[in-house]
Amino acid sequence: MTGRVYFARIGPGNGRENTITRIRRLFDTAGLASCIDEGDLTAVKLHFGEEGCDTFVSPVWVRQVVDRVREAGGNPFLTDTNTLYSGQRDNTVDHIATAISHGFGYEVTGAPIVIADGLHSQNWREVAIDGKHFSKVKIAGDILDAESMIVVSHMKGHGMAGFGGAIKNLAMGCAPAAGKMDQHQGLVPLIEAGACAECATCVRVCPTGALEGGPGGITLTTTRCIGCGECMTVCPNGAIDFDWKEGLVPFMEMMTEYALGAVQGKEGRVGYINVLTNITPDCDCCPWSDRPIVPDIGILASKDPVAIDAASFDLVNAQPGMAESRLIGNREPGADKFRGVNPYSDGMVQVRYGEEIGLGSADYELVEI
Repeated sequence: MTGRVYFARIGPGNGRENTITRIRRLFDTAGLASCIDEGDLTAVKLHFGEEGCDTFVSPVWVRQVVDRVREAGGNPFLTDTNTLYSGQRDNTVDHIATAISHGFGYEVTGAPIVIADGLHSQNWREVAIDGKHFSKVKIAGDILDAESMIVVSHMKGHGMAGFGGAIKNLAMGCAPAAGKMDQHQGLVPLIEAGACAECATCVRVCPTGALEGGPGGITLTTTRCIGCGECMTVCPNGAIDFDWKEGLVPFMEMMTEYALGAVQGKEGRVGYINVLTNITPDCDCCPWSDRPIVPDIGILASKDPVAIDAASFDLVNAQPGMAESRLIGNREPGADKFRGVNPYSDGMVQVRYGEEIGLGSADYELVEI
């Protein structure tokens, strides 16, 4: 079954219509109000951005979604889950403080912030699924307790998933730390001794103490490693990497199975908005913001997470690559821009596997409004 995806373009040729109006029209045209019943506690699932990042979805744009949810009869709250890695979002207190510092306070968005997995990521329950890797997945309690959900995702690159859109927002974003650890199992970093400067940057960010520095250089205790990839992200010399050939596809399949668990029991009650602006090479979990890899494109809305990610992927790749960005190849229109940043990646694994397990349709009809 073909998924319908609605698209509002940003850029020349749109007259004097502003982005706020486009978001409202998208919400209405895509029929996202039909996901919400009168009196619903409706989760507006976001990524508030790590401290130092400034390319997350604008709180002013989120306000338009909040207002539409309320007009549909829902009682909206903004939500995310705590991180597995160390940073400013690994507990609820710091997470909310970071969100407010990024402009997501009630005075801007019109909705309270609820971190869905609790103070120390202990508020979760298991959800049964029929997957290749999991028969049960761990989902944040307040995500499960919400009657409906609107998932607002910033489209961007990702070192392991290829790209992050609606599927990744559901999978990692609706899981507690224990669920994130489940998804990363099997990804063990490899350290190239000749490239390692022994600066111990990786040691300082490792959330479990799996990396240690000493006279013999940096060592890894694999039994303590949770595969979060934080060490790889911060290494200034690129001396740390994963065994992508063996671990990448299982990681992405496990991630997609978690996305399926996140929407279990909410059939017809979840809507999706993907924002294709500031399309950076890295996730908003990074404490920096890099130059975008393609120009701003627009905003998409759908009731199908697989279709909206497939459409987003194609729209990004149809663009020319940005000069002086992190693209090392694939700059021409039509080429996979995310592979142009991370050649080993294949972002479409999550789309193909999502269709295979019944999360949605990889075939889509794009309707420009």
